[in-house]
Amino acid sequence: MADEHDTADGRKLRGQRRRAQIIEATLTIVRRDGAAGVTHRTVAKEAGITTSLTLYYFATLDDLLVAALTSVTDTYTRRIRRLIDTEDDPLDGLARLIAESAGPGRERALAERELSTLAARRPALRPAARGWRDNVAELARTRTDDPDAVEAFVALCDGLCAAILLDDHDADPDHIRAVLSKALLGSDH
Repeated sequence: MADEHDTADGRKLRGQRRRAQIIEATLTIVRRDGAAGVTHRTVAKEAGITTSLTLYYFATLDDLLVAALTSVTDTYTRRIRRLIDTEDDPLDGLARLIAESAGPGRERALAERELSTLAARRPALRPAARGWRDNVAELARTRTDDPDAVEAFVALCDGLCAAILLDDHDADPDHIRAVLSKALLGSDH
């Protein structure tokens, strides 16, 4: 019986690795060519597999795009969750996370932004696209219970991320933290 279990586990592990490979190929295409460049065929070519295999794991293009966006937002969710749960100053951690969009996190942030924008046209992507916003709102609620301040904070974070991606210079996490902090000050009357 152990042999059947080991075989099933091996197949499951190979399937998980194949899904991850397909998702990473999708993100590579989004970073390089934008979301418009993603098709089952282009993803298969990028991953070095057959188109039918991408269709086996992701029956529709929306399934593929949702998986790619979820992959990116899950990474941000884990990081923001850690900031909320363990940091003395989660605003500082968030500022540093946002600032990474100008450096080592640029490609991932660019893919997330591209796919989130696509969600405005493709409703299937909207729940995954809301992940970042929901987590940022939760972080803001650790500092204020004012719903207007939370909404303004989320919008500010979105705007800062977009501005960083448009700029051609490093982002200053201390400046970002100051701006984020100022956005929440209005709720402390």
